[in-house]
Amino acid sequence: MITFIIVAALVLLVIPDLYLWWVYVRESGSALLGLLWWLPMAAGLSLWLAWSAGWYADWIIKSLFVILLSLALPKFIFMFFSLAGLCAGHWLPWLRHIVELGGVVFSCAVSVCAVYGFVFGTNRLEVREVTVSSSRLPESFDGYRIVHISDLHTGSFGSDTRFMKRLVEVVNGLGADAVLFTGDIVNASPDELIPYAGILSGLEAADGVWSVAGNHDYCEYARYERVDGAMLAYARVMETEREMGWRVLSNEHRVLRRGGDEIVLAGVENCGRPPFPSRGDLGRALEGSDEGLFTILMSHDPSQWRREVLGDSRVDLMLSGHTHGMQLEVCGWSPSSWSYSEWGGLYSEAGRMLYVSKGVGGTVPFRFGAWPEVTLLILRRL
Repeated sequence: MITFIIVAALVLLVIPDLYLWWVYVRESGSALLGLLWWLPMAAGLSLWLAWSAGWYADWIIKSLFVILLSLALPKFIFMFFSLAGLCAGHWLPWLRHIVELGGVVFSCAVSVCAVYGFVFGTNRLEVREVTVSSSRLPESFDGYRIVHISDLHTGSFGSDTRFMKRLVEVVNGLGADAVLFTGDIVNASPDELIPYAGILSGLEAADGVWSVAGNHDYCEYARYERVDGAMLAYARVMETEREMGWRVLSNEHRVLRRGGDEIVLAGVENCGRPPFPSRGDLGRALEGSDEGLFTILMSHDPSQWRREVLGDSRVDLMLSGHTHGMQLEVCGWSPSSWSYSEWGGLYSEAGRMLYVSKGVGGTVPFRFGAWPEVTLLILRRL
C-alpha cells in the first residue's frame, strides 16, 4: 500500500504537469504563467521528499494529499482526455475540442469532490445498522447490541475535540451492550491522545468498552532517540486506553455472560501483511476457551480472516478495520479493493462472518463516499 502511494504520488505530480505544459502552457509564452504552473508540482515533490525522509508531521501529509487529490489527480485525468482528443482529432478535427471540454468538466468535478472530502467529508459521521445471524448464538444473546468503531487516528484532528465529542454522544445513544474498538487510536505518538482521553473515557456500554492494537498504535512511524522509543510509546498508548476505562485484549480472551449463557470475546494484536507489523497470536488468544461457545474475534487487519480464521479456527464473527475503504468510495467501489478482498462491510463464507469497518478518522484528513462510520451490530439467533 505504501509503495503504491509513493509511486502514485510521483506519477500524479510529474507526468501530467510535463505533458500539459508541453501541449498547452508553453505556447502561451508567459513566464509568470510558467512559474505558477510549476509551483504545485515543486511543493508536492518537496512534501513527498519530506514524508519519505521520515518527517511524519500531520501538516505535511495533509498538504501533500490536498495537492495530489485537488490538483494533480484532475490534471492526470485531463491528460487522458487530451490524449484521446488528439487521437480523435486526426480523423474528426472538431471532435478534439469536444473531448477536451469533457475532460475539463470531469476534472473540475473531481477537484470539487476532493475539496468537499477535505473540508466536509471527515465530519460526515454515519451510523450503520447491521444484523449478524448465527445458529450458534445462544438464546440469551439474541438481540445483543455491539457498537463497532475503528481507526480513530486522533492525531489527524489536532486539538479540535468537537467531532470526537459528537462521536461519543452518538455511540452512547445506541444503547450498546458492548463497544468494540479495533485499533489505530493514534497516528504516530501517544501524545495525540492527550486532548481526547477524557472524552473517549465517556464511552458507555453494559459490558464495557474493549480494544485491540492496530499498526499505528505501535508508534513506529516516528523517529526516536533511543532504540526502545517505539516500544515505550506503544506501552503508553495501551496504558492510556486502560486509564480511559477501556479493556485491552492483547492475544487473549474473555467470557461475556448474559442470563445462563456465555460467548467468547477474543482480541489479537495487529496481524498484518508486510510492511505492517504482525504480532497477533490467534492460538494464544483462544487458548483455554470453550470450543462450543459462539466466538467473536477483534483483529485490526481484515487480511487475517482468510489467512487464519477461515481455516481451522473456531471464530464465528471477526471484527476489523484498517482499510478505511481507502477513504474513497464511488458507487460501491473503492481503490482499497486492489489490496484487500474484504475492505468494507459484512462478509460471510463457510458459516464464518467478517465485518470490516471503514473507520472514523484517517492519517489523511479526507473522506469521500467512504464516510466516517459507527456500526451497530445486532446479533440474532437463527
